[in-house]
Amino acid sequence: MALANRLAGNASADTAIEITQGGAEFEFRQASAFAIAGASGKLSLSGKTIVAHRTHFARQGDILSIGHPDTGFRTYLAVPGGFVADEFLGSSSTCLPAGFGGLEGRALRPGDELEFDAAMEPAASLETPANLRPFMTASHVLRCVPGPDYAALDDAVWSDVFEATRRLDRTGIEIRGPWPHLADGALKPSAAVFPGAIQLTPSGNAFVLMPDAQTTGGYPHVLQVIRADRHLLGQVAPGDRIRFLRRTSEQAHNDLVAKTAIFADWLPGFRF
Repeated sequence: MALANRLAGNASADTAIEITQGGAEFEFRQASAFAIAGASGKLSLSGKTIVAHRTHFARQGDILSIGHPDTGFRTYLAVPGGFVADEFLGSSSTCLPAGFGGLEGRALRPGDELEFDAAMEPAASLETPANLRPFMTASHVLRCVPGPDYAALDDAVWSDVFEATRRLDRTGIEIRGPWPHLADGALKPSAAVFPGAIQLTPSGNAFVLMPDAQTTGGYPHVLQVIRADRHLLGQVAPGDRIRFLRRTSEQAHNDLVAKTAIFADWLPGFRF
Protein backbone atom coordinates (compact mmCIF):
# COMPACT_ATOMS: atom_id res chain seq x y z
CA MET A 1 0.00 0.00 0.00
CA ALA A 2 2.82 2.37 0.86
CA LEU A 3 4.45 1.73 -2.52
CA ALA A 4 1.21 2.50 -4.39
CA ASN A 5 0.73 5.66 -2.34
CA ARG A 6 4.27 6.82 -3.13
CA LEU A 7 3.53 6.66 -6.86
CA ALA A 8 0.33 8.65 -6.33
CA GLY A 9 2.19 11.38 -4.47
CA ASN A 10 0.76 10.43 -1.08
CA ALA A 11 2.04 9.68 2.39
CA SER A 12 2.51 5.96 3.07
CA ALA A 13 -0.61 5.63 5.24
CA ASP A 14 -3.07 7.57 3.05
CA THR A 15 -6.29 5.67 2.36
CA ALA A 16 -6.03 3.22 -0.55
CA ILE A 17 -8.09 0.22 -1.69
CA GLU A 18 -7.04 -3.33 -0.84
CA ILE A 19 -8.26 -5.83 -3.45
CA THR A 20 -8.19 -9.50 -2.51
CA GLN A 21 -7.41 -11.96 -5.32
CA GLY A 22 -8.15 -9.45 -8.08
CA GLY A 23 -11.26 -9.45 -10.22
CA ALA A 24 -12.19 -5.76 -9.85
CA GLU A 25 -13.19 -2.89 -12.13
CA PHE A 26 -13.33 0.84 -11.46
CA GLU A 27 -14.73 3.62 -13.62
CA PHE A 28 -13.15 7.05 -13.32
CA ARG A 29 -15.86 9.70 -13.21
CA GLN A 30 -13.16 12.36 -13.55
CA ALA A 31 -9.59 12.49 -14.83
CA SER A 32 -7.03 11.43 -12.26
CA ALA A 33 -3.64 9.90 -11.65
CA PHE A 34 -3.52 6.47 -9.99
CA ALA A 35 -1.08 3.70 -9.13
CA ILE A 36 -1.21 -0.04 -8.45
CA ALA A 37 1.17 -2.19 -6.40
CA GLY A 38 1.12 -5.61 -4.79
CA ALA A 39 -0.09 -8.77 -6.52
CA SER A 40 -1.13 -8.06 -10.07
CA GLY A 41 -2.59 -10.17 -12.82
CA LYS A 42 -3.58 -8.58 -16.12
CA LEU A 43 -4.10 -4.83 -15.73
CA SER A 44 -5.80 -2.66 -18.31
CA LEU A 45 -7.13 0.88 -18.67
CA SER A 46 -10.03 1.02 -21.14
CA GLY A 47 -8.65 -2.06 -22.88
CA LYS A 48 -5.02 -0.91 -23.02
CA THR A 49 -2.57 -3.04 -21.04
CA ILE A 50 -0.78 -1.22 -18.23
CA VAL A 51 1.75 -2.32 -15.62
CA ALA A 52 1.96 -2.06 -11.85
CA HIS A 53 4.50 0.05 -9.95
CA ARG A 54 4.12 3.09 -12.21
CA THR A 55 2.12 6.32 -12.03
CA HIS A 56 -0.73 6.24 -14.56
CA PHE A 57 -3.23 8.86 -15.70
CA ALA A 58 -6.89 8.10 -16.41
CA ARG A 59 -9.34 10.23 -18.38
CA GLN A 60 -12.96 10.73 -17.43
CA GLY A 61 -14.87 7.55 -18.30
CA ASP A 62 -11.83 5.26 -18.36
CA ILE A 63 -12.34 1.75 -16.96
CA LEU A 64 -9.57 0.22 -14.87
CA SER A 65 -9.64 -3.59 -14.86
CA ILE A 66 -7.62 -5.64 -12.37
CA GLY A 67 -7.35 -9.34 -13.15
CA HIS A 68 -6.74 -12.29 -10.87
CA PRO A 69 -3.04 -12.59 -9.94
CA ASP A 70 -1.15 -15.79 -10.70
CA THR A 71 0.90 -15.35 -7.53
CA GLY A 72 0.33 -13.16 -4.52
CA PHE A 73 -3.06 -12.40 -3.03
CA ARG A 74 -3.67 -8.67 -2.49
CA THR A 75 -3.46 -5.68 -4.82
CA TYR A 76 -3.42 -2.01 -3.77
CA LEU A 77 -4.94 0.93 -5.68
CA ALA A 78 -4.02 4.50 -4.72
CA VAL A 79 -5.12 7.91 -6.02
CA PRO A 80 -3.70 11.36 -5.22
CA GLY A 81 -4.80 12.55 -1.79
CA GLY A 82 -6.25 9.17 -0.85
CA PHE A 83 -9.87 8.04 -0.87
CA VAL A 84 -12.44 9.64 1.42
CA ALA A 85 -13.30 7.10 4.12
CA ASP A 86 -14.80 6.79 7.58
CA GLU A 87 -12.27 6.96 10.39
CA PHE A 88 -12.33 5.16 13.72
CA LEU A 89 -9.65 5.48 16.39
CA GLY A 90 -7.49 7.48 13.99
CA SER A 91 -7.59 4.92 11.16
CA SER A 92 -9.64 4.63 7.97
CA SER A 93 -8.98 0.88 7.64
CA THR A 94 -12.10 -1.21 7.18
CA CYS A 95 -12.59 -3.67 10.04
CA LEU A 96 -15.11 -6.15 8.65
CA PRO A 97 -15.64 -8.21 11.85
CA ALA A 98 -16.65 -5.10 13.82
CA GLY A 99 -18.20 -3.17 10.91
CA PHE A 100 -16.42 0.17 11.13
CA GLY A 101 -13.99 2.27 9.07
CA GLY A 102 -13.63 2.52 5.30
CA LEU A 103 -17.02 2.69 3.59
CA GLU A 104 -19.71 1.95 6.18
CA GLY A 105 -17.48 -0.73 7.68
CA ARG A 106 -18.10 -3.16 4.82
CA ALA A 107 -16.53 -4.56 1.68
CA LEU A 108 -17.06 -2.62 -1.54
CA ARG A 109 -20.03 -3.55 -3.72
CA PRO A 110 -20.82 -3.05 -7.41
CA GLY A 111 -22.08 0.49 -7.91
CA ASP A 112 -20.28 2.06 -4.93
CA GLU A 113 -18.97 5.57 -5.62
CA LEU A 114 -15.72 6.52 -3.92
CA GLU A 115 -14.69 10.12 -3.46
CA PHE A 116 -11.21 11.64 -3.67
CA ASP A 117 -9.69 15.00 -4.52
CA ALA A 118 -8.80 14.76 -8.22
CA ALA A 119 -7.28 18.26 -8.09
CA MET A 120 -4.33 16.81 -6.22
CA GLU A 121 -1.74 15.40 -8.61
CA PRO A 122 1.64 13.75 -8.01
CA ALA A 123 4.62 15.98 -8.68
CA ALA A 124 5.92 13.62 -11.35
CA SER A 125 5.29 10.29 -13.03
CA LEU A 126 7.22 7.72 -11.01
CA GLU A 127 8.23 4.06 -11.07
CA THR A 128 9.04 1.94 -8.04
CA PRO A 129 12.76 1.09 -8.11
CA ALA A 130 13.17 -2.52 -9.23
CA ASN A 131 14.98 -3.57 -6.05
CA LEU A 132 12.06 -2.36 -3.89
CA ARG A 133 9.30 -4.26 -5.70
CA PRO A 134 8.12 -7.21 -3.58
CA PHE A 135 8.66 -10.54 -5.32
CA MET A 136 5.43 -12.51 -5.65
CA THR A 137 5.77 -16.26 -5.17
CA ALA A 138 3.80 -19.32 -4.09
CA SER A 139 6.58 -20.37 -1.70
CA HIS A 140 7.26 -18.25 1.38
CA VAL A 141 10.05 -18.24 3.96
CA LEU A 142 8.96 -16.47 7.13
CA ARG A 143 11.50 -15.51 9.76
CA CYS A 144 10.20 -16.33 13.25
CA VAL A 145 11.28 -16.25 16.86
CA PRO A 146 10.11 -19.01 19.21
CA GLY A 147 6.85 -18.11 20.94
CA PRO A 148 6.12 -18.44 24.66
CA ASP A 149 4.80 -21.98 24.08
CA TYR A 150 7.55 -23.12 21.72
CA ALA A 151 8.22 -26.14 23.95
CA ALA A 152 5.17 -27.80 22.34
CA LEU A 153 7.19 -28.11 19.09
CA ASP A 154 10.44 -29.79 18.18
CA ASP A 155 13.23 -28.48 15.97
CA ALA A 156 11.76 -30.20 12.90
CA VAL A 157 9.48 -27.16 12.52
CA TRP A 158 12.47 -25.28 11.02
CA SER A 159 12.87 -27.80 8.19
CA ASP A 160 9.29 -28.97 7.55
CA VAL A 161 7.13 -27.55 4.76
CA PHE A 162 3.62 -26.28 5.56
CA GLU A 163 0.69 -25.16 3.41
CA ALA A 164 -1.89 -22.38 3.63
CA THR A 165 -5.47 -23.67 3.45
CA ARG A 166 -8.49 -21.88 1.99
CA ARG A 167 -9.41 -20.62 5.47
CA LEU A 168 -7.76 -17.23 5.37
CA ASP A 169 -8.75 -13.59 5.64
CA ARG A 170 -7.53 -10.48 7.44
CA THR A 171 -8.14 -12.26 10.75
CA GLY A 172 -5.76 -15.15 10.16
CA ILE A 173 -4.40 -17.88 7.88
CA GLU A 174 -4.86 -21.56 8.63
CA ILE A 175 -1.65 -23.52 8.07
CA ARG A 176 -1.64 -27.29 7.78
CA GLY A 177 1.36 -29.55 8.09
CA PRO A 178 3.20 -31.76 10.57
CA TRP A 179 2.10 -29.90 13.69
CA PRO A 180 1.82 -31.82 16.98
CA HIS A 181 -1.69 -32.69 18.10
CA LEU A 182 -2.42 -31.23 21.53
CA ALA A 183 -5.48 -32.74 23.18
CA ASP A 184 -5.59 -30.03 25.84
CA GLY A 185 -4.55 -27.17 23.55
CA ALA A 186 -7.73 -25.22 24.20
CA LEU A 187 -7.29 -25.31 27.99
CA LYS A 188 -4.39 -22.87 28.20
CA PRO A 189 -5.28 -19.60 30.00
CA SER A 190 -5.84 -16.70 27.60
CA ALA A 191 -2.91 -14.36 27.00
CA ALA A 192 -2.18 -11.36 24.81
CA VAL A 193 -1.64 -12.07 21.11
CA PHE A 194 -0.98 -9.83 18.13
CA PRO A 195 -0.40 -10.07 14.35
CA GLY A 196 2.21 -12.62 13.37
CA ALA A 197 1.47 -14.95 16.29
CA ILE A 198 1.24 -18.61 15.25
CA GLN A 199 -1.08 -20.68 17.44
CA LEU A 200 -1.78 -24.41 17.50
CA THR A 201 -5.44 -25.44 17.53
CA PRO A 202 -7.19 -28.69 18.55
CA SER A 203 -7.93 -29.32 14.84
CA GLY A 204 -4.26 -30.24 14.33
CA ASN A 205 -3.63 -27.17 12.19
CA ALA A 206 -2.19 -23.81 13.20
CA PHE A 207 -3.30 -20.23 12.57
CA VAL A 208 -1.06 -17.24 11.97
CA LEU A 209 -2.83 -14.08 13.10
CA MET A 210 -3.37 -11.14 10.75
CA PRO A 211 -4.14 -7.42 11.31
CA ASP A 212 -7.82 -7.96 12.21
CA ALA A 213 -7.11 -10.72 14.72
CA GLN A 214 -8.34 -10.82 18.30
CA THR A 215 -6.20 -9.36 21.08
CA THR A 216 -6.20 -12.38 23.41
CA GLY A 217 -6.17 -16.11 22.83
CA GLY A 218 -5.89 -19.38 24.71
CA TYR A 219 -4.30 -21.61 22.06
CA PRO A 220 -0.55 -22.29 22.44
CA HIS A 221 1.47 -19.45 20.92
CA VAL A 222 4.35 -21.46 19.47
CA LEU A 223 5.99 -19.11 16.94
CA GLN A 224 6.00 -15.40 16.19
CA VAL A 225 6.61 -14.03 12.69
CA ILE A 226 9.09 -11.18 13.12
CA ARG A 227 7.89 -7.65 12.48
CA ALA A 228 10.14 -7.22 9.43
CA ASP A 229 8.32 -10.11 7.68
CA ARG A 230 4.72 -9.56 8.80
CA HIS A 231 3.88 -7.70 5.59
CA LEU A 232 4.67 -10.89 3.63
CA LEU A 233 1.64 -12.59 5.20
CA GLY A 234 -0.68 -10.39 3.14
CA GLN A 235 0.44 -12.10 -0.06
CA VAL A 236 0.00 -15.71 1.12
CA ALA A 237 -2.67 -17.39 -1.03
CA PRO A 238 -4.50 -20.72 -0.56
CA GLY A 239 -2.21 -23.63 -1.41
CA ASP A 240 0.99 -21.62 -0.99
CA ARG A 241 3.91 -23.40 0.70
CA ILE A 242 5.47 -21.98 3.85
CA ARG A 243 8.74 -22.63 5.65
CA PHE A 244 9.97 -21.02 8.86
CA LEU A 245 13.44 -19.63 9.50
CA ARG A 246 14.57 -19.34 13.11
CA ARG A 247 15.74 -15.98 14.44
CA THR A 248 16.73 -14.74 17.87
CA SER A 249 15.18 -11.58 19.29
CA GLU A 250 18.41 -9.69 18.56
CA GLN A 251 18.49 -10.95 14.98
CA ALA A 252 14.83 -10.00 14.54
CA HIS A 253 15.63 -6.46 15.69
CA ASN A 254 18.57 -6.22 13.31
CA ASP A 255 16.44 -7.57 10.44
CA LEU A 256 13.85 -4.84 11.06
CA VAL A 257 16.48 -2.10 11.16
CA ALA A 258 18.07 -3.39 7.95
CA LYS A 259 14.80 -3.72 6.00
CA THR A 260 13.59 -0.30 7.16
CA ALA A 261 16.86 1.23 5.95
CA ILE A 262 16.41 -0.29 2.50
CA PHE A 263 13.11 1.55 2.02
CA ALA A 264 13.99 4.74 3.93
CA ASP A 265 14.94 6.91 0.94
CA TRP A 266 11.94 5.88 -1.19
CA LEU A 267 9.38 5.80 1.65
CA PRO A 268 10.43 8.50 4.15
CA GLY A 269 9.05 7.85 7.61
CA PHE A 270 7.60 4.45 6.69
CA ARG A 271 7.49 1.84 9.47
CA PHE A 272 6.87 -1.89 9.04
